[in-house]
Amino acid sequence: MNKTAVLALGGNAIIKAGQKGTITEQFLNTRESLSGIVELIKQGYKLTITHGNGPQVGNLLRQQEAGEKEGLAPLPLGVLNAATEGTMGYMIEQSLQNRLHQMNIDKEVITIVSQVVVDKNDPSMLNPTKFVGSTYYDQKQADELHKTLGWTLKEDSGKGFRRVMPSPKPMQIIPGKTIKELVERGEIVIAVGGGGIPIYIEDNGDFEGVDAVIDKDFASALLALVIEADLFVILTGVDRVSINYGKPDQKDLEVLSVADAKKYYDEKQFPPGSMGPKIQAAIDFLERGGKEVLITSIDRIVDAFAGKTGTRIVH
Repeated sequence: MNKTAVLALGGNAIIKAGQKGTITEQFLNTRESLSGIVELIKQGYKLTITHGNGPQVGNLLRQQEAGEKEGLAPLPLGVLNAATEGTMGYMIEQSLQNRLHQMNIDKEVITIVSQVVVDKNDPSMLNPTKFVGSTYYDQKQADELHKTLGWTLKEDSGKGFRRVMPSPKPMQIIPGKTIKELVERGEIVIAVGGGGIPIYIEDNGDFEGVDAVIDKDFASALLALVIEADLFVILTGVDRVSINYGKPDQKDLEVLSVADAKKYYDEKQFPPGSMGPKIQAAIDFLERGGKEVLITSIDRIVDAFAGKTGTRIVH
């Protein structure tokens, strides 16, 4: 077998709801998240792993705010994203190395801190909507933060104001060529964590960081295209994609065509804050040459590979 896959872990798989996010908790959760990765390796797939970082970078943002009160200079979001690529990559890398050692499988696991090129004129740069951090502010605090730090804040679900960032579409992964070469060689690569570090290219060709958040699923879909993956696996909080979710006539979908995925998306069956970006990423991957997408929960991933659950999106 000579197939290639990208498996996208959610950041919530590493810090679960209700947890503080101690390093002990995160390592335990990471070890528990490896079943799907190991199953793909057993099936002979060449593999790249991506991951979200929402809870992790949110914690770092709160640490920045606390440190600022003590006179410490805050770090920009792009640098914090690079930090989570390193720390979370380390946890996944070491946990997987240990599992492979136990299975007598000789493979290198390599974490690559990845930069992702975006268009500095992307429409989202002028209209940021992606909530970051977990701190809520009242109107007065929000006005002061906008005045002193230049933050954009918007009201979130009537709970108060939260910081929002642009979420531009990923255009290029750096170093995409190197990642592809490593995967083709049979190494396991962890890349574009948290969507990657957003950068744009200056007129003279130089790279420059930009404060933004790249959607992890869009970046993972692009990476899957770069390495010419046969399978793109998106792990989420539900076993299968559904229409009429949470209603009496909810229907779980075993197989979904690209045409039907687009139809249901246009009918607003998939909310922007949850399943919507995953479906968009799946459509993008398949329309640009990908072969198959599997969406399922991290707890049922082995069953999904066996065809017992999960939603497969195909042409």
